Amino acid sequence: MSHTEHDFQDYEFSAVPASARRGFWTMLAVMLGFTFFSASMWAGGTLGKGLTLFEFAWVVLAGNLVLGLYAVLLAFIASRTGLSTHLLSRYAFGVRGSWLPSFLLGGTQVGWFGVGVVMFALPIEAATGTNIYLLIAIGGVLMTTTAWVGFKALTILSFIAVPAIFVLGNMSVAMAVGEAGGINALAAITPDDPITLAVALTACIGSFISGATLTPDFVRFARSPKVGVSTTLIAFFLGNSLMFTFGAVGALVYSEADISQVMFAQGLILPAILVLGLNIWTTNDNALYAASLGFANITRLPKHWIVIFNGLVGTLASMWLYNNFVGWLSFLSSALPPIGAILIADFFIVARRHYPMLEQAALKQVNWIAVGAWAVGFAAANLLPGIPPLNAVLSAFVVYLVASRVMGGASARRTIAADS
Repeated sequence: MSHTEHDFQDYEFSAVPASARRGFWTMLAVMLGFTFFSASMWAGGTLGKGLTLFEFAWVVLAGNLVLGLYAVLLAFIASRTGLSTHLLSRYAFGVRGSWLPSFLLGGTQVGWFGVGVVMFALPIEAATGTNIYLLIAIGGVLMTTTAWVGFKALTILSFIAVPAIFVLGNMSVAMAVGEAGGINALAAITPDDPITLAVALTACIGSFISGATLTPDFVRFARSPKVGVSTTLIAFFLGNSLMFTFGAVGALVYSEADISQVMFAQGLILPAILVLGLNIWTTNDNALYAASLGFANITRLPKHWIVIFNGLVGTLASMWLYNNFVGWLSFLSSALPPIGAILIADFFIVARRHYPMLEQAALKQVNWIAVGAWAVGFAAANLLPGIPPLNAVLSAFVVYLVASRVMGGASARRTIAADS
């Protein structure tokens, strides 16, 4: 296969071959483009309004460490096997059982795409007075186009956007600290409307656990597990922490959770539109790309046609999604983490870090143990006290392992060749 064909090939139904794998810098750019996520700045802004600086630092480091460890385990599996989240789900959930994670992950990513399109359009509307629906349509078309091109477009976009976001975010933080009268003055600010640490941790982990569950969709292109794991840890721990900080410092000083409003207040109107626009574009591209891999797993249709359909749905529903964002987040933080927990338990413990090749594996149609463990995780997130995403991960993980041990889940690990 020629190099150009590789660039437009996204391997939605098979493992990524060695010839199409990428090195450290390409993977780091893509993963940072993924975790440089505007909604994380927004979540950071909400935390900044409700916590002191010290509490905020503690919550963000703890929350992103949990997210990072969860994403790293998935990154290891993906870079070892070359498979997307949806193809990996076939081992644990079964061929048809994998439709459940694909549907949940695909649906939520189309939702994020819709939220992102509005976040892309709002600052431009505020600065130029252009009709919001026209801007939503233009943004939706642009983002759908780059997701249609695939991994190559994600790489190019990330190489441009990541340094730009890094520079502007730090500039905005420096201005806010100056406005507050220095770091000590910033640390002395107490919130008017404080939030509890459990709520703050839930927001921190919940805001991006859906993204972390989709880590394999991107990391399957990593040249080795070392590249996959290191770039994922840097992106989630450093990248996501930075995004929260950019949002929180502005919120502490200006009492405004929306980062674009903060930057407008700082007089950074043009850079804000440009850089926030790029930031949302990279994340939205990743969301649409991942959603389309999920629906490709269910329908067996080529990814690029599904991208166009998903882009259309996300764009049309965008205003509704944006206005109902908080309820969406709490649903996400309970429905998606059990999926990743089950994939981790299945690969590392049940299958003992060895999956037969996808084409040769004798897979169940539906593994009801995985479906049941997912349901328990989802219920635990909604019913147990504490931090919902963590409850979801731990309970799904334990139930899956215990039930697999009792009911003999590992017996399905044989290859077809071994059976004949």
